[in-house]
Amino acid sequence: MNRVEIIANRSVEENILEALAKEEAGKHYSKIPNLYGVGACGPRMGDAVWPEENFALIIWCEDEEAQAIKRAIASVKEKFPGEGIKLFGLN
Repeated sequence: MNRVEIIANRSVEENILEALAKEEAGKHYSKIPNLYGVGACGPRMGDAVWPEENFALIIWCEDEEAQAIKRAIASVKEKFPGEGIKLFGLN
């Protein structure tokens, strides 16, 4: 069993969900809708100074689904290389 976390700018949320659906992966997840912090792509604080926000999806899945999620995220990162899309996994 794997725990997969996707953290990304909210501007690409729909693209990520569509890519997951295309791969038939990530159907069951927990979502943190407003996630604030500072990463390699800069601050995301949801305020007047740093207005952007991130979101997170947490998915528990088997190895095969984790690989499909990885493919889905790679396809979105290819289209939006500057949006700070991150994928983390633990098994």
